[in-house]
Amino acid sequence: MEKTQLVRDWRGRDYLVGDSSQDLINRPRSWMFWLPWAAMAAIGPMQYGYAAAVPALLDRHGWPAVAALAPLAVWIVCQAAVALPTALLLRRGALGIRVALWAGGLLSGTALLTVALARDIPTIIVGYALLGGVGAGLVYGACTETVARWYPERPASRVGFTTGAFAYGTAPLAVAVGFDGSGLQPLFVASAIIAWAAIGAAAVFVRLPPRNWWPSHLDPRTWALDGLALRREPRAVRQFSLGQALRTGSLPTLVLILVCAGAVSIFDVVALATSGALASSATATGAAGVTFDGVAPWAAVALLLVLNGAGRACAMLAAEVAGRGRTLSAVLALLTLGQLLLAWGAVTGSEAMLLVATVPAGFGGGAFYPLIASLVREYFGEEHIAPINGVVYSAKAVAGLVGVGLAGLALTVSDHAAIFFLAAALVLAAAALSTTLRQPGHPVTLPR
Repeated sequence: MEKTQLVRDWRGRDYLVGDSSQDLINRPRSWMFWLPWAAMAAIGPMQYGYAAAVPALLDRHGWPAVAALAPLAVWIVCQAAVALPTALLLRRGALGIRVALWAGGLLSGTALLTVALARDIPTIIVGYALLGGVGAGLVYGACTETVARWYPERPASRVGFTTGAFAYGTAPLAVAVGFDGSGLQPLFVASAIIAWAAIGAAAVFVRLPPRNWWPSHLDPRTWALDGLALRREPRAVRQFSLGQALRTGSLPTLVLILVCAGAVSIFDVVALATSGALASSATATGAAGVTFDGVAPWAAVALLLVLNGAGRACAMLAAEVAGRGRTLSAVLALLTLGQLLLAWGAVTGSEAMLLVATVPAGFGGGAFYPLIASLVREYFGEEHIAPINGVVYSAKAVAGLVGVGLAGLALTVSDHAAIFFLAAALVLAAAALSTTLRQPGHPVTLPR
């Protein structure tokens, strides 16, 4: 085993160099990437899978639409509230990675089993929304912290790829439930078993490296001076406290962007999954507009989820060339275009337009998450990253409430195109805000 050294670069960042992953865990560090990736894919059915299952739940239990959607909103709030504290506790050593994964896996599998077997809303709220939200937050926080720590030279792109599994790992379940709602029970039972197995495997093998660990095959000082590395992982001008970050204006702007874009991203999945129910409600109310029905919506759901996940990794690669701010604006413009095309398709009833609209909506609907997370690090530094990131990520809870509210509204009104136009307006506002973002801390040298 090599002797470890603490090395400092020209910006004052410390690196612990010497021990390889083989020395520390007796395995390649790729294990610390693919096991969290599989665990993230296993918890995806709790968010996107439940959204896709809403029509089947409505048919199976006869629940009102709002009652069926309420557990999803509660789940999103709980997941967002637990994920960042989990990562913070792991970083401080106050929570063990195995404990987080074992507990998260047990709760997540139980939540999926609850969806399969429960017959009433209170059971769904407790077993799926509350316990499942906590479990998913534990797994999400543990997996993102693990990947970021084992890949410190490219944490943003690696974490973006891992969180992408949260979306596209759900596609098979979403399509299967969409084709045959009667299969909801065995499909969610199978998802529970897969979650227990995948997260359990991660709990057995995943370990965190020492603080400030750096891969021994890279010279950190040379890496810190490399132009490509600086584009991949830009450094903040200085380290901001939470109070200072709030006073810059950039942090509140990032929160508003996440609320608007996150709400529309969640709404799109629910709206496409429940498009058959939308068609039924339109017929019952005598609406002039035609909504989507048939096989195409389920192809659109699958495509949306795959692109939602893939868009996260693609956006981080694009950001290394064009910059995170410009890439975020482009992603939000794509998401806006997707809403306008979905509105057009809702008016015309065109299944072809539905599939076309899914492409920009899918790419844009997932890519902004890792971009905003990496902008937080780029703008405010790493010293106080946990509380600052906590403020930003907690906006997902508000986004979930707004997104589910939009979906519930779409199920109760006749003019569904208007809801897509409203969603487009929300994302357009976020896109406009993104153009005002600037890295804080630069001195003002010219009079205003």
